[in-house]
Amino acid sequence: MKVSFKWLKDYVDIDISPEELAEKLTAAGVTVETIHYLNKGVDNVVVGQVLEAQKHPNAEKLSLCRVTTDGTNEYQVVCGAPNVRTGQKIPFALVGAKLPGGVKIKKAKLRGTESQGMICSAKELGMDEEGLSPEEKDGILVLEADAPLGADVVQYLNLDDCILEFDLTPNRSDCLSVLNIAREIGAILGKEVKLPEIK
Repeated sequence: MKVSFKWLKDYVDIDISPEELAEKLTAAGVTVETIHYLNKGVDNVVVGQVLEAQKHPNAEKLSLCRVTTDGTNEYQVVCGAPNVRTGQKIPFALVGAKLPGGVKIKKAKLRGTESQGMICSAKELGMDEEGLSPEEKDGILVLEADAPLGADVVQYLNLDDCILEFDLTPNRSDCLSVLNIAREIGAILGKEVKLPEIK
């Protein structure tokens, strides 16, 4: 059983860290086996938009793109993804951004053209690729058209969360739902559980 820490906070006021909560739940007989953090080290990556994507003049498999993060600024970016298109909202790593694995984004020159940042794939953001289309696995991550320019991608994609993985015994089948895990937390912390409003 896997449960989002942020989702649990919708139902009960949790004012302790995920590690402290896991310890308390485990002591109460609801064993938390692992905590998976979704942000694997992403920093300074924002929602951008591809203003223009055209073939790189000196490389067949590269695209030369113009990207904005606020509708007025522009960055020139060389991109190797096959699915980059004009108009797409994308995760854009600014110069100085950090990505999983200790990668730091710097200005670069690719095939004689300066690149001022990087358009990111799900893999480059450290995301689980389960549920992505084959095109998204091989290329950049295309965001929803209404994604707000300049928004922090970590927050926009809910990567500022962690997943609690439970190892439940057969007698605790009552904990096979988010709401009942929240009830358990409410009992342990002495907090009221806020039930979802049903219309």
